Amino acid sequence: MNPETYLTIDQLPNRFVSFDGREYLFFSGTSYLGMSQNPAFQALVAREMVRYGTAFGSSRNGNLRLQVYDDAEAALAHWTAAPAALTVSSGMMAGQVVMNYLGTNPNTTFVFGPHAHPALWHHAAVTVPTISFADWVAQLPQQLTQAQHGPVVIAINAVDAGRAETYTFDWVTQLPENRDITLVIDDSHGIGVRNKSIWTEVAERLPASVRLIVTASLAKAMGLPGGVLLSGVDTLAAIRKTSFFGGASPMAPSVLAAFRGAKSLYTEAQQRLTHNIQLAESVLGPTGLFRQVPGYPVFYTEHNELYAHLLRHDIIIYSFAYPTPQDKPNTRLVVSAFHEPDDFVRLGLALEAFAR
Repeated sequence: MNPETYLTIDQLPNRFVSFDGREYLFFSGTSYLGMSQNPAFQALVAREMVRYGTAFGSSRNGNLRLQVYDDAEAALAHWTAAPAALTVSSGMMAGQVVMNYLGTNPNTTFVFGPHAHPALWHHAAVTVPTISFADWVAQLPQQLTQAQHGPVVIAINAVDAGRAETYTFDWVTQLPENRDITLVIDDSHGIGVRNKSIWTEVAERLPASVRLIVTASLAKAMGLPGGVLLSGVDTLAAIRKTSFFGGASPMAPSVLAAFRGAKSLYTEAQQRLTHNIQLAESVLGPTGLFRQVPGYPVFYTEHNELYAHLLRHDIIIYSFAYPTPQDKPNTRLVVSAFHEPDDFVRLGLALEAFAR
């Protein structure tokens, strides 16, 4: 198969992907906890779908409401240690409903972190810095000083999964307390993987005058098709009153109901993922081919040619231009809770062949 060919399949990717009569070991995607592929979780969703159907065709602000949303959001808030949670139809929607809300004031200045996810862009012409995180932090005080005397929104990722980097947030203690600042963090690639969310790590350091909003896709580690906002009760109540939120379809209630009953499944998946990351680190670390944050399931490489090599060994990894077709290829290997020990042995042999 030509490595430039896009594989179009007709089944959910799991440990293996079948294509053109061959079976490929799958080290890609973002199903870190493997919940979408977990038969026990699928059974929970199927059971709740009998009660709630496939979708709730109404506004969350309508005159008929489903209790499951309030219950699941309370569970998400408790699980992430945030004051409150609000769910929406996707991670992209989570970012956009927040940025739409914060952008209503024309005097607002937006400051974007390195490689900030498109979900956090408030319009198509946003210029996102590509400098290192350390350089961005060093320049931030000057950017805040130059900002006009209106509200300031700092929008940043919690994790740069594309480059296997995690960010530290000790710098937030130095944010000025005499400015109207909102810190928006996209935790899509961290929630459920790096502890349960970024909320506590940041909130306990943040000056009291700075408002914190965390957004995340739940379709990655959590295996839930939707998105979530974490913030204070008053902030989420204000966002809920916007036309952007009120006019949008909500998450499917069945998956939120399943989440409430899946605590033990998530705990087990997190334990399996931790074990698999350790196996991957023992195999991939000595090769010198990858960059990885210890304990994180994404291994980034500059060797884009590795994709074609592994494909010849019936192994698929992540490698394509992102976030737009004009960007350079991003090549990385992703570990999931559904992998088995033998998978890493096979991967190691293929990497030894590449090194030779």
